[in-house]
Amino acid sequence: MTLQEAKIRAEKLRKEINHYRYLYHVLDKEEISPEALDSLKKELFDLELKYPQLVTPDSPTQRVGGEPLEKFQKVVHSQPILSLFDAFSYQDLIDWEERNEKIIKEKIKSYFCELKLDGLTVVLTYENGFFKKGATRGDGRVGEEVTNNLKTIEAIPLKIEEENLPKIIEVRGEVVITKNNFEKVNEQQKKKGEPIFANPRNLAAGSIRQLDPKITASRKLDCYIFELITNLGQKTHEQAHQILKKLGFKTSPYNEFCQDLKAVYTFCQKWQERRKKLEYQTDGVVVVVNDLDQEKRLGTVGKADRWMMAYKFPAEQVTTKVLDIQVQVGRTGALTPVAILEPVRVAGSTVSRATLHNEDEIKRLDVKIGDTVIIQKAGDVIPDIVKVLTNLRDGKEKKFKMPEKCPICHSLVKRKEGEVAIYCSNPKCFAVEKEKIIHFVGKGAFDIDGLGIKIVEQLINEGLITNAADIFKLTQGDLEPLERFAEKSADNLIKAIENSKKIELAKFIYALGIRHVGEETAIDLANHFGSLDKLIKANEEELNNIYEIGNVVSKSIYQYFQNKENLKLIKELKELGVKIINPKQEAGSMKLKGLTFVLTGELTSLTRDEAKDKIRKLGGQASESVSQKTSYVVAGENPGSKFDKAKKLGIKIINENEFLNLFK
Repeated sequence: MTLQEAKIRAEKLRKEINHYRYLYHVLDKEEISPEALDSLKKELFDLELKYPQLVTPDSPTQRVGGEPLEKFQKVVHSQPILSLFDAFSYQDLIDWEERNEKIIKEKIKSYFCELKLDGLTVVLTYENGFFKKGATRGDGRVGEEVTNNLKTIEAIPLKIEEENLPKIIEVRGEVVITKNNFEKVNEQQKKKGEPIFANPRNLAAGSIRQLDPKITASRKLDCYIFELITNLGQKTHEQAHQILKKLGFKTSPYNEFCQDLKAVYTFCQKWQERRKKLEYQTDGVVVVVNDLDQEKRLGTVGKADRWMMAYKFPAEQVTTKVLDIQVQVGRTGALTPVAILEPVRVAGSTVSRATLHNEDEIKRLDVKIGDTVIIQKAGDVIPDIVKVLTNLRDGKEKKFKMPEKCPICHSLVKRKEGEVAIYCSNPKCFAVEKEKIIHFVGKGAFDIDGLGIKIVEQLINEGLITNAADIFKLTQGDLEPLERFAEKSADNLIKAIENSKKIELAKFIYALGIRHVGEETAIDLANHFGSLDKLIKANEEELNNIYEIGNVVSKSIYQYFQNKENLKLIKELKELGVKIINPKQEAGSMKLKGLTFVLTGELTSLTRDEAKDKIRKLGGQASESVSQKTSYVVAGENPGSKFDKAKKLGIKIINENEFLNLFK
């Protein structure tokens, strides 16, 4: 091949490779396999190795090249990168709009909303169409030149193909990393015995500031461009994004024009939940005054632009103070320490309590009464304390010690062998009985409508019930004199109690509150034995042979039915009219046998309990946690962390319609 032939071939290869790069890394389209693209890159690399004079600044081979740097050069930005004001509510946005309209003495025409990606802001400069220089944000006025590292990011074009452009084009963007790649890098860090990164933003920042571009390239970073600094005739931010896309830059597909503040807030609320499905982390929405003329007139104040506002999603981690540590007693008799907190909003709700789990956890965290702590909330569960800020201590903090006696009945407490939990030694403890009754009447068990926690406590305090069997002895006359009860409400509760007497075997087993026996285990036991009498007579070995029931669970079940008090309760329930039934599965209805389903998010056509019943009636299993044994994850609206774990493990995810089609 002559030099001229090589030159023509190299030009074609560069054009072809860049075409597929743009499709894959900017438009998320794959027309040829990654292996085929690598083959084209290898051919170009070999050509340039043979003819070094063919190397061009925009060649794909130049994305990772050059010797590692000793240090980064400082870069003064052409325009300062200022901070953002924060908004945490709709009222904050309204106040912001009112301030702005007073300044320009007219209504804000419209807004442009962008997801605030959690990464590192960079400034890219193009000269005569070629990527000339890339810099970090730094302090907003002076950053560091990281051109070679930014060249490793495939989403960043090395050359702008458009003609008739100014000599210098300047844009800003956010370097990010996907949640999956973030976890992969941390796994590699662990294997090498090196520190792991706290979050994707830290990883993105750390990767861009590597002196060796090859390390940056290995991190598989991405980049979304969000601002066009150079004037190319744009009149609005929306137009700027359209121009950026036309120039070949990757822009977020989730950006949205909003006519007014109400539409802005709708956008923010929508993404507050949907962001969980995104492959990138985002902590809010950047709301921008769309009209550039209005933006210019608004100007800046201090270190922030008036025309931009960051609407922050409810924090999942916040700081607060531990006011006290109290101990709760559960239905198994376990004592659980709970931190009483200075009320604080986290993940969209105000919380004033956080679980400390057990004495060992208190020691591990080194938490004291009076400490400032970081709490974390995931979903609707009680928050956890994840860290104590010991540097903020003033010496007035008090050490907590677990009680030697039960705080309810004052019996001695004890720690069971092989467990971290401490238990009340009194099986008749008032707190234990109360929790047992609450569990007994709750969902998944007898599910008695109108018999909630407050009513159970009231009935116990009035001396009307001392155990679960007493519920079925109640009369309308017992209830009517009580506060909160009138003739109608008393009659309704008595009818609900009567209607609950007919109960499926699995629900009855679950209602007994046997330690380690959840809804799924109760169903397994019901399906295996078919009757309560057979279950009561089963030995540990027989129980242990049941699928997914191990030594600990089988021992707990066996011991429960060896206890004469428990057998007495069951006998009394039957004598009071409780009828236990075990519905047989219909012939030919085992099409889901061997399949395990996990439900996440909100289903629209049926409740989660109804969905579980459907699965079980066709022989399937409904599990609460995602694992390699999971067959399907059913994702409704606003799915949670189970959705993310399923993606990570490669578990098949189906939507509600696909799930319902399985039953046709």
